[in-house]
Amino acid sequence: MKKLELLSPAGDMERLRMSVLYGADAVYLAGTDFGMRSFAGNFTPEELPTAVKYAHEHGVKVNVTVNTMPRNDEVVQLPAYLEQLQDAGVDALILADLGAFTLAGKYAPRCARHISTQQSIANYECAKAWYELGAQRVVLARELSLEEIRTVRENSPKELEIETFGHGAMCVSYSGRCLLSNYMTGRDSNRGACAQPCRYQYALMEEKRPGEYFPVFEDEKGTYILNSKDMCMIDHLQELQDAGVDCIKIEGRAKSAYYAAIITGAYRHAIDDVAAGRPVDPVWRDEVEHVSHRIYSTGFYFGEPGQYTEHSRYIRQCQVCAIVESCDEKGLAVCSLRNKFAQGDALEVVGPDIRPFPIVVPAMEDMEGQPLTEPRTPQMRFTIQLPRQVPALTILRREVDLSAK
Repeated sequence: MKKLELLSPAGDMERLRMSVLYGADAVYLAGTDFGMRSFAGNFTPEELPTAVKYAHEHGVKVNVTVNTMPRNDEVVQLPAYLEQLQDAGVDALILADLGAFTLAGKYAPRCARHISTQQSIANYECAKAWYELGAQRVVLARELSLEEIRTVRENSPKELEIETFGHGAMCVSYSGRCLLSNYMTGRDSNRGACAQPCRYQYALMEEKRPGEYFPVFEDEKGTYILNSKDMCMIDHLQELQDAGVDCIKIEGRAKSAYYAAIITGAYRHAIDDVAAGRPVDPVWRDEVEHVSHRIYSTGFYFGEPGQYTEHSRYIRQCQVCAIVESCDEKGLAVCSLRNKFAQGDALEVVGPDIRPFPIVVPAMEDMEGQPLTEPRTPQMRFTIQLPRQVPALTILRREVDLSAK
């Protein structure tokens, strides 16, 4: 049976490097236009060829989102933009608009065409129709059950690849088709600028009593009607593979480089264990708890995901202290500071293909060789002696509860 492809987010060059080095088979990113995450950082026309070259040098494919619904004044810009993406060496385009899809076939014929979840593909006839139009892959609607996905697979051309959402934030609206952000803030979620008003805390205000806010209670715990859980399918990769899924996507182009690294690394090892017929090592299941997240669910794969009624806060129980820039064969590492820590602190080390292991921070030195007990300046570079050699972009972190109150 075909091994699941792991598709990871790359909101900018740092996140791309993390996803690539921590084990992604492919990354998805956006240029400066026509992508569904306009605040993710994204890649300029000058940066994109460099990003593609870096990924390809590591054997990783690059998919670019072109999945907004362009207006008349924007669609005229698409041919040149599509040609630019093809010239940069992009492997596939993720498309939602039929006109953009047709133009991609004309102006970027060397790029595979994938149909975005924005198209809400929920049945095999729709999947087949896109294949007959020239699509190589469909990203199914997030609201499908595992059995519905199996049925789509069984009744679609075997050459058509199926991609599903595997981990990350869930939209309260159907496949991201939401007008709430546009209505409340003027930022259009379907054009890449969602303000996530579903995450806001709401109260009731009477017209003649401005400034007097009355809490809204669905029950004694408050209101949680818009409080969607995050998805986590790391425990069910075998079921996804058995259902005929070709690729699972990790949500998170707007999330941190640390998130991209840890989640990609966890799923990489879990997918490899499943493909080899081994039980998934529990350490990788534990890793998905070490990033900022909401309470996890399995989405709609096994029925309704349900709501978490205690609170809508993010769970944040880890802090990145430093990133390893380089490390010699004796374990002497040059690091870049992210958050303050001191000699004697208990940290944990996790990196590309490295099982997390603890250290007690030894003596450190600045780049001039002077003793350093507590680096404090943001992005400061310093050296630290690790127990063994580790790859670049290895992370030094610590357990700390940073959950929003």
